[in-house]
Amino acid sequence: MSCTSSSPFARAGLTAALLLPTAFLGACSVIGGASCDGTKDELKRLATQPLLDAAPAHAKAPSNYHNLGITTACDDDSSGQPWLHADHIYAFAGDNSEVIDHYTKAAAAAGWRFERDPDPAATAPEVEGACWTRTEKGRHLLLTVDFRTGAYSPAPEVGTGIAYEVSIGTTPDGNNDDNEATCWH
Repeated sequence: MSCTSSSPFARAGLTAALLLPTAFLGACSVIGGASCDGTKDELKRLATQPLLDAAPAHAKAPSNYHNLGITTACDDDSSGQPWLHADHIYAFAGDNSEVIDHYTKAAAAAGWRFERDPDPAATAPEVEGACWTRTEKGRHLLLTVDFRTGAYSPAPEVGTGIAYEVSIGTTPDGNNDDNEATCWH
């Protein structure tokens, strides 16, 4: 007995069964709306934001991220607008409050507005981070300093210090209509 059928109807049915899931996946992309297509220039622009390189004195890349530098990405895995971001990870021998103090001054000098005060009742190691916003050329930008680096793989090697990430992000159209650009989810 043969595993293939020579009937034109059987072949058409098999072809439809194989192509139908692909058609539905393509339709999901179209229905979902926005994607990361055409965001290359905006990602390049985000990567040139000065505060990504404005680390405190003696901050450096973790030893196992030495050659990484600034990375960019577009996350389009939600039902809202894709999120474009440029990120830089650092190791620092001080504590969280020193990092936040540094970026608070640097961000204010560059025209960013502080959006979230760290919990005054929290001790420095418990502070998750802080964020600032600004509008630049009609685009809503979000700057975050985040100490939650546990999801990094491999884990940043910092020796006797802390790891933190600086990120600047926006949506492809630069608005904040769907609240993607919020400080902490």
